[in-house]
This record gives sequence, C-alpha cells and structure tokens, in this order.
Amino acid sequence: MAVCWKFLVSLTMVLLASMTSGQDDEEAQVTIDVNGYVAYCPCMGRFGNQADQFLGSLAFAKALNRTLIVPPWVEYKKGQRHAVMVPYSEYFKLEALSEYHRVISMETFMEDLADYEWPAGTRKVFCYSDRHGAKKGECNAKEGNPFGPFWNHFMIDFEESVIFGPLYFDTHSPSNMHEWIVKYRPDPFPVLAFVGPPAPFPVTAHNAKLHRYVQWSDQYDYKAEEFILDNFYNYRPFIAIHLRNGIDFERACEHVKESPNLFAAKQCIGERGQYGTTTEEMCFPSTKTVVDQVKREVERMEAKAVFIATDHDDLIPQFKEAMPEVKFVRQPEPASPHLDLAILGRADHMIGNCVSSFTAFAKRERDVRGLPTSFWAFERKPKNGRNSGEL
Repeated sequence: MAVCWKFLVSLTMVLLASMTSGQDDEEAQVTIDVNGYVAYCPCMGRFGNQADQFLGSLAFAKALNRTLIVPPWVEYKKGQRHAVMVPYSEYFKLEALSEYHRVISMETFMEDLADYEWPAGTRKVFCYSDRHGAKKGECNAKEGNPFGPFWNHFMIDFEESVIFGPLYFDTHSPSNMHEWIVKYRPDPFPVLAFVGPPAPFPVTAHNAKLHRYVQWSDQYDYKAEEFILDNFYNYRPFIAIHLRNGIDFERACEHVKESPNLFAAKQCIGERGQYGTTTEEMCFPSTKTVVDQVKREVERMEAKAVFIATDHDDLIPQFKEAMPEVKFVRQPEPASPHLDLAILGRADHMIGNCVSSFTAFAKRERDVRGLPTSFWAFERKPKNGRNSGEL
C-alpha cells in the first residue's frame, strides 16, 4: 500500500512539473520596472537568519513599490574557502512570491536587465554607516566573506557609497517609508543595492506572516512527502523535533541572561518579553528535559514515531531506552537541512528550540499549515501568570 501511495505522489509531482514548466516558459517575459529595484547581499548568518531577513526585505521592497531582486542563498560548505551561491529557486518557488509583490531573481536581472537599468560604472551601494575597509568613510561592500564572493559572483563593482543612516527599514512607519521614496527616487537610483539585508533581525511578528509566500519547490515537496511515506506511513501520528545541541550553540546559550532576545527568542517570549523570560534551559535543554518532554508528548498524542532534525547529537539511544516501543528516525548522512525543514513543517506535532532561527522557519511554515508547535522547556504565559494557550 505504501508503494502504491509513493507511486501516486511521484506521478502527481511529474504531472505538476510538466504543467508548470510550460506556464513558466510562456510567462518568462522580463519587463522593466520604472519604479526601480531593491537588491542586497544576504550576508548575515546561515539559512535560518537569511530566511528571517528575506521576509523583512520583501516587505521593504513592497513598501517602496520597487521590485525585489531575489538573491541566492549564501551557503558555507566544508572544504570550500569561500561562500557558495545557491539560487532561490533551488529550494523554493520564485513565482509564489509574486502573489504578494513583484520579484525577479538576481540571476535573471543581471543577465537580462542590468546592462540597461544598472550599467557597470554607475552602480552605487547603500549602507547605514561606513564599514571597515580600504576606503575610509565608505561602505566597502566587498570586504570580507561572504560580501566579496557574493558581489563577485555577479561581477558587480560599485563606483560610489551612499550612507543612508539614520534612516531605517521600518516598514511599519508610513513616514519612514515616505522619506525613502522621496529621498531615493528611481531616476537617479534605479537600484537600491544594500551591503546587507534591508530588514531587522529577527523578523517582526507582522512580517513573519509573509512566510505563506515561501513555498517549497516541487523537488523538495516530493522529497519530503517521499520521506514521510517511506518512514511514517504506518506510524502516524508522528512528532518531529529539532535538537540544536552542537558546541557552538551551547556557547551562545551561555549569554541568554544578558541577551534575552538572542537570535529568534522573540518567537517564544514575544516582541516585548510579554510571554516569558529566555532561560539557558530553553536555549540548550538538558538531555533529561528533552527525553522527558518527548515522552510526555508521545503519550499525549499516542504517537508512534519521532523524526529528529539535529546538527549534532540525535540522542536516539536515550530515547529508545525511555520509549522502546516508539520508532525514532533521522536522515542518513549527509543530511539535507532543507529536507529536515520540509519534514519539520509537515509533522503532526513539532517540538523546537525557542532561540533557533532554524526552528523559527519551521514554526512559521507550521503556522501557515495550521499545525501545532511547542518548545523545549517553555510554556507561553503572559507575565500576569495566566496561560495564553499554545504557540
């Protein structure tokens, strides 16, 4: 029966791909946006951080009524000295973003429009304040990794720096956005190219809702459904957990007392800390906390299986000792973090890490799907002590 379902899913994905490829060819006409463009280097952190700021950058482009030039994802691969650029469409559907606002991939823009709209020798780069580098008082946009490799990937050099501070990226302020529109008009500034993302980190609660437009590519939809069918077809409901327990995160979590808004902590404690306080146990939970919490959730849901996404220790021996009747599964090595995310987003329940932006990505997708999420060592309560319900 599982083989039959797998065949049907595979056939459906092939048919969808063949149908949409023809539509893409027909709609592949590139037009110039007289309102201008927004471009940036996603040069802060790894995928989770980049995805957070992508949503804010999308909102910023819409607020200015400029087309967003969608950058590739910046990845860091073992054995490679410099960052690697992976097109947005490798993981997600570019066309789905157009339901919210105008977009064009950076690859298409540079190949088809840059020579006309943003010719070499006229390119300006924007930064909030000057950056350390060879030229004093300028943005030095290509200093360091991944900054240099990113712009070099598209053979982009800048002739001039524009320091725009104290203006900021507050898309919730009409006056702030009006100042951007008036000060940087499309005629002298056809492309607002930023050294880094024109968005705050972490993503604001309002802009987090834009995640509904971040939709997995057919390839990753199929991979996730195939993995779930292969491993959980006779083991529903299943729980997915995210364990962020490497030494780098352990060291970062030592600073939560002085930095309660560390990384994505606001997804739990709220924008103003109104739902609780960030603790080290939330950030880097003990093995006992993790095993006990998974066991409680398994018993509550009568779950038959647990999927584990982790960057380090999967704790499977400890889980099996505590729950010998439950099936525990993780991807074989080398695991794909994007496939982990696609599976996390589909499980019947997920337990994640409050502070992790990787968890935050999966949480936003689950919100779109209407699926429940809980977190290690955290129960959301307003500071008056009353339970406000599940996140």
